[in-house]
Amino acid sequence: VCKRHLIIFGFAIWLYCIFLKTVLFLLFSTERCDEVLATPLPYSAFSSSSILGADFGAGYAKLNRRVGNGGWSPLDSDRYRWLQVDLRGRKQITAIATQGRYSSSDWTKQYRLLYSDTGSNWRPYRQDGNIWTFSGNWNSERAVRHELQYTIVGRYLRFIPLEWSEEGRIGLRVEAYGCAYWADVINFDGQGVISYRFRQKKMKILKDVISLRFKTSKGDGVLLHGEGQQGDYLTLELRRAKLVLQINLGSNQYGSIQGHTSVSSGSLLDDDHWHSVLIERYRRSVNFTLDQHTQSFRTNGEFDHLDLDYEISFGGMPVSAKPSSGGPQNFVGCMEGIHYNGDNITNLARRKRVDTSSFRNLTYTCPVSQTFPAFFNSTSTLQLPGQSEADTVSVSLQFRTWSPSGLLLFTPLMPGGVELSLVEGKVVVHIYISQGKNARVDISSGSGLNDGQWHSVHFLALESFAMLTINGDETSSVRASLPIQIRTIGDYYFGGDFFHTHKNIFHSRSFQGCMQLIHVDGELVDLHAVEKGMLGSFENVSLDMCAIIDRCVPNHCEHGGRCSQTGDTFKCSCDGTGYTGATCHTSVYEQSCEEYKHLGRTSDSYWIDPDGSGPLEPFKVSCNMMEDKVWTTLVNDLPPQSAVSSGSDPAQGTVLRLNYSMTTDQVNAITSSAEHCEQYVAYACRMSRLLNSPDGSPYTWWVGRGNEKHFYWGGSGPGIQKCACGIERNCTDPNYYCNCDADQRQWREDAGVLMYKDHLPVTQVIVGDTQRSGSEAKLTVGPLRCQGDRNYWNAASFNTPASYLHFPTFRGETSADISFYFKTSSSYGVFLENMGNNDFIRLELKSAYMVSFSFDVGNGPVELTVRSLTPLNDDQWHRVEAERNVKEAVLRLDKQHREVRAAPPQGHTQLQLYSQLFVGASGGQRGFLGCIRSLKMNGVTLDLEERAKVTPGVKPGCSGHCSSYGMHCQNGGKCVEKYNGYSCDCSLTAFDGPFCTDDVGGYFESGTMVRYDFMSDSTSAPVGKGVSGALGVEGNLTQEELSFSFSTSHAPSVLVYISSKTQDYLAVVLRTLQIRYSLGGLKEPFTISLDHRNMANGQPHSVNISRQERLIQLQLDHYPTVSYSLPDASDTVFNLVKTIFLGKVFETGQIDPVLIERYNSPGFVGCLSRVQFNRIAPLKAALRPAIPSTASIQGVLVESNCAAFECCVCLCLICIIAVVIFTILCTLVFLVRHMFRHKGSYHTNEAKGAESADCADAAIIVNDPAFTETIDESKKEWFI
Repeated sequence: VCKRHLIIFGFAIWLYCIFLKTVLFLLFSTERCDEVLATPLPYSAFSSSSILGADFGAGYAKLNRRVGNGGWSPLDSDRYRWLQVDLRGRKQITAIATQGRYSSSDWTKQYRLLYSDTGSNWRPYRQDGNIWTFSGNWNSERAVRHELQYTIVGRYLRFIPLEWSEEGRIGLRVEAYGCAYWADVINFDGQGVISYRFRQKKMKILKDVISLRFKTSKGDGVLLHGEGQQGDYLTLELRRAKLVLQINLGSNQYGSIQGHTSVSSGSLLDDDHWHSVLIERYRRSVNFTLDQHTQSFRTNGEFDHLDLDYEISFGGMPVSAKPSSGGPQNFVGCMEGIHYNGDNITNLARRKRVDTSSFRNLTYTCPVSQTFPAFFNSTSTLQLPGQSEADTVSVSLQFRTWSPSGLLLFTPLMPGGVELSLVEGKVVVHIYISQGKNARVDISSGSGLNDGQWHSVHFLALESFAMLTINGDETSSVRASLPIQIRTIGDYYFGGDFFHTHKNIFHSRSFQGCMQLIHVDGELVDLHAVEKGMLGSFENVSLDMCAIIDRCVPNHCEHGGRCSQTGDTFKCSCDGTGYTGATCHTSVYEQSCEEYKHLGRTSDSYWIDPDGSGPLEPFKVSCNMMEDKVWTTLVNDLPPQSAVSSGSDPAQGTVLRLNYSMTTDQVNAITSSAEHCEQYVAYACRMSRLLNSPDGSPYTWWVGRGNEKHFYWGGSGPGIQKCACGIERNCTDPNYYCNCDADQRQWREDAGVLMYKDHLPVTQVIVGDTQRSGSEAKLTVGPLRCQGDRNYWNAASFNTPASYLHFPTFRGETSADISFYFKTSSSYGVFLENMGNNDFIRLELKSAYMVSFSFDVGNGPVELTVRSLTPLNDDQWHRVEAERNVKEAVLRLDKQHREVRAAPPQGHTQLQLYSQLFVGASGGQRGFLGCIRSLKMNGVTLDLEERAKVTPGVKPGCSGHCSSYGMHCQNGGKCVEKYNGYSCDCSLTAFDGPFCTDDVGGYFESGTMVRYDFMSDSTSAPVGKGVSGALGVEGNLTQEELSFSFSTSHAPSVLVYISSKTQDYLAVVLRTLQIRYSLGGLKEPFTISLDHRNMANGQPHSVNISRQERLIQLQLDHYPTVSYSLPDASDTVFNLVKTIFLGKVFETGQIDPVLIERYNSPGFVGCLSRVQFNRIAPLKAALRPAIPSTASIQGVLVESNCAAFECCVCLCLICIIAVVIFTILCTLVFLVRHMFRHKGSYHTNEAKGAESADCADAAIIVNDPAFTETIDESKKEWFI
């Protein structure tokens, strides 16, 4: 029994293994779709343009076969040869391979691949936006295989050799890999519609999956449509050869919710080739895929379900759904593989399970296209014969192109010629006759004809007139008369200028695009015969295919850049977008106010772009540059003290909405990167309660980020239903936690600052207690203020050559930008690197003067380098910016040095990476030693600090910012290192502001005095500047510096007086400016007088005095410095400096009586600013009472920006002068008009001597010998 059980068990295991193997085989083979397709075919399945001999036939061109002469070779080796394979049915092709002719010198180096269902209307294989050129073989034996980037479907394959062996000729053996393909096909005639009825009358659909393939030669038509009575609809439609998906999940009756969403994709879809469509929807999220290009979007509105009634139709709209005006056209063409939410519609139609009654003749085959297009590039020409010596020129054709200009047709006449061209999007005909006197006739019609659509042109010249018709609109035909009768030669040249040496030909760019349905002399040209060499001739024309490419779909111009194109390239216009570069990828603005500050900018409004090249648009903010912080301010539209009116629904309360001048995402970008944010709120109330109690329901709440409700008020925090007075326990009524909750009849207020930045900004405030009689409330919500930029200062220090940080793989397939700051003392090192199979991207410090940006997208390595004029290993911050897109690569260093490299016109464009991104050393590369900060890749800041916290050899943050930014601290300001940046310490200067550049000044009224006392010190030894004197203590000085600015119109006065505990002093007084030094040893003070200058003229003046021992240097305003010397008898030590007086002197002890008698009364009246004695700023100390000092003020001193005051005075004077001048001019004009233009009367004031003068001018000259004007001047007419 056990043995029997074992046998049964073993047999079961065997069956299971066989089953598993079969399933895995089927799955594997299905997934790979990698069957050999060409080798099993018979000889007759292969054909070619020509063969070198019987043993070189196309049927011998099978991979690894040696029969015949070991492969195919054509009779002639040129670019018009082709090898064709009939796969005997439609197949999915996933890969191809080629080989040279066996044991020969014949192989193909490069080739193109065409495919078709019918053996006509060929479609070239495209990749990376171009007709792809495959690399072939470099010998006759080794096979080269290429995996296709996407699967193609077709029955016929055609290989076009482009380059071949120099030692031999074209030689080729080929193979195709793939699997079978089958799908039900339905031909739509423009009348019939497939109606798929739902099992239920109404369908409420949360998820949709719709797929189909279509081909058509018509640019307009509805592919599918469904709608519901509630206004929901789903429509897929061709419009001007573009596919448009329209979807509406619901709009409300008031119009406040608009659900309509429209997205377009693709271009040139009327090319009579198969295109695949996939629509995937889950709730409001939609993926819309056309030919491997996917667009992801969310529908508008707030609804999730698609409500459809009765049915969904394919091929058009049912008659019941069409508007009375007719509506869009039905689809004309073929569809296959129609699937709707799991149901195979084409299969159901074949089995009569869906309504197809609207079809006249339903067929399940797709007719072969009857058109035979020709594709022209910039070097293409096509010559066709016509009637010779005829009196008529009749040519018509259809064309499509993106190029604004190009030659469509030229035909010579006897004598002369006719030229039909596209010029700036319109068709222009030049008819010129060179017999006898040259004559020329120009006709033009149409506009915007370079839009990629098919357009028809018909030109007729008969006897003595010519006519041009565009798009068959005969009512708009343009006619012109001809000077002589037409006489033809009989040759017609299309797409190229054969007679470019002819003197009279209007030169224009060669046509790039497609032509079809060419008629000459009223007869349709048989291009099949042209292809076989039986009719006409051609050069570089691709027949039976239209390979025009829309290079603007998908649009590589980012951020709203406008794309324009020609036949071989595209360009982006970035005007007005806020971005720059070949694809409008790079922002022209800085990322934050913090960055503007470190560029040396002052407080102002600036445009910022927090995510750089990311999707957020730039927006304008107010930047307030403080000494230690930078505030970013975002203003809302709610006026201060806005009265709260009673709402219509007491239960809902009154809703006050706040709008900011930017989107929610833009505001969130500010708050997310900021270190701190705050917003002031104030609620003024009279019998209007605010929050109630911590345990009760609040009367008022506010809505912040993410539409979340919050029940705390300014001065409190999340989860605490209190106001600021409740936190500080100083509310009006101690029984409540808000002043307003006491419900008193007097006006009260609850105000404070909201500081939890993840909840900000305030977007709504809902006020609930204003319905009662006597209830009143006023609301104030201040601007959102944020400071700091964590992204800008996000840094890491790399301490060893082997240290690195790793991040997820960088995704920058078609567009990539990288920017960062670095500082180092090393002369080399890798900044970052990301690898792929063959692709890579790397930024590196190559030397102490050079930065390198290298990459490979499959076309071979490319390296850009920029060289600095100064060393980069100077331990200062340097900025690197690198960008690569489908058009070019750019490397910038410190915004000064730049290199640009254009992308090749043909080749790979996508960067395929797979490894982790390494910042610092990796893979044996030379590691970077130093600091990297603010690393951004495609607009996303990498968090270096967070990763550095858990990585050995790397430390978060970086010190030493002052070495790079310290020069921004001016006027003696000291740069102070911070963890995230730096600040300027202006405490020992006479200036304020973030960079110590703002003057500190004050306006002195009569009798105003500022006094600054030095602190007592027992030290009396002589000291130099910057020791005790700099610290504000008494001392003996052998050198000092005094500087200040002033403006006044009053004299005499005391500007500055510095006293001592002895009789030493320094005084600067004004009647004429005078500097008085008394240091002892002299009977009278040493005086420097400037008698020749009036300094009390109301203009600003600056004074700089410096002394070192006996040498005194004085500089006034912008004049050169003048040197003076103390007499030998004078002492050189300023003993025991005691007090600084500004504006007036009030001192006990002995004072120079001259100062008191002549200058001290009534005191200085005017403006003093930036007063500094050594390192003491007495005026600033007096005006900044928050800073402890010995400064004091007597009288009225008003802080004033003296420079601004002076500018205002100057502006006022300028305005007054301008008004006076204007008045004088008006008066003069009136007088001149009165003298020369009297109206209503006629006066003759003849000069004496007029009788003997020849003319009036001569009479004036005779009468006034002193007349100095010329006769020409006297003849001027005055029109006033």
